[in-house]
Amino acid sequence: MDCTRDYCVKDISLAPEGEKKIDWVSRFMPVLQSIRKDFEKEKPFKGLKIATCLHLEMKTAFLLLTLKAGGAEVSATASNPLSTQDDVVAALAKNGVKVYAIRGENREEYYENMHKALDIKPNILIDDGADMVSTVLKERQELIENIWGASEETTTGVIRLRAMEKDGVLRFPIIAVNDSYTKYLFDNRYGTGQSTWDGILRSTNLLIAGKNVVVVGYGWCGRGIAMRAKGLGATVIVVEVDPIRALEARMDGFLVMSMNEAAKVGDIFVTSTGDINCIRREHFEVMKDGVIMANAGHFDVEISKPDLESLAVEINNPRPHITEYKLKDGRRLYLLAEGRLVNLAAADGHPAEIMDMSFALQAMAAKYIRDNHEKLENRVYVLPREIDEMVARIKLKAMGIEIEQLTEEQKKYLESWEHGT
Repeated sequence: MDCTRDYCVKDISLAPEGEKKIDWVSRFMPVLQSIRKDFEKEKPFKGLKIATCLHLEMKTAFLLLTLKAGGAEVSATASNPLSTQDDVVAALAKNGVKVYAIRGENREEYYENMHKALDIKPNILIDDGADMVSTVLKERQELIENIWGASEETTTGVIRLRAMEKDGVLRFPIIAVNDSYTKYLFDNRYGTGQSTWDGILRSTNLLIAGKNVVVVGYGWCGRGIAMRAKGLGATVIVVEVDPIRALEARMDGFLVMSMNEAAKVGDIFVTSTGDINCIRREHFEVMKDGVIMANAGHFDVEISKPDLESLAVEINNPRPHITEYKLKDGRRLYLLAEGRLVNLAAADGHPAEIMDMSFALQAMAAKYIRDNHEKLENRVYVLPREIDEMVARIKLKAMGIEIEQLTEEQKKYLESWEHGT
């Protein structure tokens, strides 16, 4: 372990390998490249401090270096103990980011590093899962007077933050980046859809075609997971509590069942709900031998590990990222990545082209907070539509796609109420 006042990483000598990774993904992130060029010229964050709690892998690193290029002092800590890439954090440390994260750190170390990242006394927070905001509100209230606002990356975090707003405990404004169109329509659906299966396939090296895949939750992440499972040849079963989403899943061509029913027939289970104990004891008790379970939600609570451990007579690790629970009757149930985010714990997370848009939004959210913090209230906001459209236009241009433009006549028609039948 290499630790100084400015960083704490596993091995600083890993930096060259991390730099190669960051350079590779940056080539496929044209929107963030464009924003970085603007930031380098304008220095919008000169004199400001930005603390981040994110999945510390190569795409995130390019975001952090973009913020630094904009003049910010940047600190970083992990939003998940198993998503950290040690070579990438070493590269960040070498490039002037105050980073405190080691893959596999325990809960005590996780929060110890969180506090180190907060010690810069930030003006802006960038969070993924709302742990950093929560820590400030509960344990580091002396920092609040300096904080202009925060942005949140993921669905789970936004749910927590809206609960804070409802309870009246928010002390600074929040930008729900997750709720921007160019985030959830692409990151949650196409990003999670591909990267979840990447993690499952890397861990197991098993065939998906012909299997019954149970997708628990049919939000945007669940839609993406189900869509990709179907493409891989699986029979897809959706478990959902929302009647409208359940109906949508059925009309999208998927079977819809309760978890009690699905538990009996599923071969692979993937949770993506943001809620606790979606798969639990009564479901484990009726599952087939050899079932594989993975989680695509932010926290490791969707598949009940305490219930698995209480039912098991033997626990083994047959392959990296696989925990085998042998039950009294001889059945074996397999949990991937300790029930944590399988796409980041067992793979490299979302593709660079997807995170290009999500992290472009994060960069612009920080700038939006800088420009508007004095008039924002202590509540949860969504970025203005024009920022969403800016990101989409840059992305389309990079893809070589030209879209149609409205004529003046068409604009006038759409603004008028006088034309009828």
